[in-house]
Amino acid sequence: MTLTDPVAVYLSNLDHERRLSAHTLRGYTHELDELKKLANGRPLESLTAIDIRGAVARAHAGGLTARSIAHRLSAWRAFYRWLAGRVALPANPVATVRAPKQAKTLPKALSVDDTHKLMETPAAANTEGLRDHAMLELFYSSGLRLAELVGLDVQFAEGDGYRSAGWLKLDAAEVEVLGKGNRRRIVPVGSKALDALRAWLAVRGEFVRLDPHPLFLSARGKRMSPNVVRERVKRAALIAGIPANVHPHVLRHSFATHVLQSSGDLRAVQELLGHASITATQVYTALDFQHLAQVYDQAHPRAKKRG
Repeated sequence: MTLTDPVAVYLSNLDHERRLSAHTLRGYTHELDELKKLANGRPLESLTAIDIRGAVARAHAGGLTARSIAHRLSAWRAFYRWLAGRVALPANPVATVRAPKQAKTLPKALSVDDTHKLMETPAAANTEGLRDHAMLELFYSSGLRLAELVGLDVQFAEGDGYRSAGWLKLDAAEVEVLGKGNRRRIVPVGSKALDALRAWLAVRGEFVRLDPHPLFLSARGKRMSPNVVRERVKRAALIAGIPANVHPHVLRHSFATHVLQSSGDLRAVQELLGHASITATQVYTALDFQHLAQVYDQAHPRAKKRG
């Protein structure tokens, strides 16, 4: 079997059969365009591991991060696995190629004092201010990912082809969310966040237009977009006078770090964050030790640097 444009057929398969999101499809399209550039007119099945390694070396030398290279190789590897079922392919040329090792970076987290300052800075005395304050409190209270928060509905809804992905359970002081890998979890909501949510819900009706489901709505009555939520979080931090680049994932990291520092229960933090593996959560133990090391250096008489 021969394919005139295997990349186009593959992308159509991802779109119509696997029904990947538009964002994911854009990522695959970009990476496979890079593969076609590498082939430079040659049939894609003629590329070898030597070609792929050369491309990786050039990308790395050109400043592409190890994470981005790993993502590219993953897309290429998946494409060749699919292609092998349709054309005579000597071998998957990406199978033995690995990305450069990624430097291990600790997640950034706010101090408890800065987090308190952010949450206690008075919100604007209007509907948007109450909404933004409720989002901040919920991020920090429950450690939600950005996609999980914007996907929340005010309550569970199902019908006419619609089913809530996540929703608020106000009376139970919980949210139920659909996280990565379609893993569902229930997370507690703290009292401060509940107060902020009740204040927002009291005025939320001003923003309800055609879609009654989303918990957080824009002034136009639409579900809040991730980019707008990022902007609102950053704006709140600037108003509070916090110099760090604060975004939703910083609040998630702060939640995890502060809970771990107080409880020492790594398994509980794993469950609250929705991590599939404890390995992903263990990075917070290193972050916690870094904090302890700083306290030690500042407080211990024999640890202080002498002039």
